Amino acid sequence: METLVIEVATDAELNARILWAAEREEPQPPGYFFETEEDLLNALTANRFAILKALAGAGPIGVRELARRVGRDVRAVHADAQRLSGIGLIEKSADGALRRLLR
Repeated sequence: METLVIEVATDAELNARILWAAEREEPQPPGYFFETEEDLLNALTANRFAILKALAGAGPIGVRELARRVGRDVRAVHADAQRLSGIGLIEKSADGALRRLLR
C-alpha cells in the first residue's frame, strides 16, 4: 500500500519541493495539500479521517460496509464521503462503491 501524504503547504512551498525533487530525480509519495491548518481541520475531521483509514488498502466498498467498519450511521458516513469526494480524496464509482484516491 502506498502512503498518502496530507499536509499544509503554500503554493510556493509546493513548487519549491517539486523543483527540488525533479532536479534530484527523486520520486515523491502522492500528496494532498491544504493551504492553511484551518482548511485541513475543516476538511479532515476525526470521522472523515477514520473513513480514509478504513478505505486504505480496502479497494472499492459500499457505504453500508464502510459505515459498519467505522462504527457509524450510514447517513452520516454518506455525508462525510460526499465531502471527501468533493475535495478529491475519495471517489465513488458508477455502482456506488467508494475508494480512496492517491493524488
